[in-house]
Amino acid sequence: MSELLRCENLTKKYANTTALNGINLTLESGKIVGLLGPNGSGKTTLIKLINGLLTPTEGKVLINGKAPGVETKCEVAYLPDNSYLNSWMTVKQIIEYFKDFYADFREDVAYTMLNKLSITPDVKLKTLSKGNKEKVCLILVMSRNAKLYVLDEPIAGVDPAARDYVISTIINNYNPEATVLISTHLISDIEEILDEAIFIQNGDILLQKTVDEIREENGKSVDALFREVFRW
Repeated sequence: MSELLRCENLTKKYANTTALNGINLTLESGKIVGLLGPNGSGKTTLIKLINGLLTPTEGKVLINGKAPGVETKCEVAYLPDNSYLNSWMTVKQIIEYFKDFYADFREDVAYTMLNKLSITPDVKLKTLSKGNKEKVCLILVMSRNAKLYVLDEPIAGVDPAARDYVISTIINNYNPEATVLISTHLISDIEEILDEAIFIQNGDILLQKTVDEIREENGKSVDALFREVFRW
């Protein structure tokens, strides 16, 4: 497997707050990785740096050897924790927008997933329930043939049944040669699909290991270790 993402001495400060404290991190291709930590641990800051939405105070982020920019946006599919889509548009219009904007967008995959949800393409986004809006956002991201999928809290605001749909959508539709980075604090819901886990707290990486290593070395699940480390 080849290196896909590298963070070197990555630091981000806001006024008197340090969100990321000189972290060093590498991710290989072909894995599903959990970025795990409590709220305020630095997960979203790291994700925004990966997507070029923030500039590092110190250090650097490299995606396939390149700093975040125009080139890497063609390789990274990003699902933010809040919807950014225009609610007045129909689902079909949004799909057309993604198809025009991203050369790797798989229109047939998007419509197949919509059909499974019985969502009519001609319906306006604003008429959908909150859960279905979030599913549409996920469908759009997972319909890309990207090298890195970055999902910020994709299951935080949905009910347990919808979480099952989110998880199945992730594992059945991403490019298997790509990497999926999932930020969450709901470990038990996604542990079964993870290859690797990263624990982050107060801007520091506390742990980066495979799920098998965590279970073998600690004799417990990732969720149990998470609760022990973060006192949940």
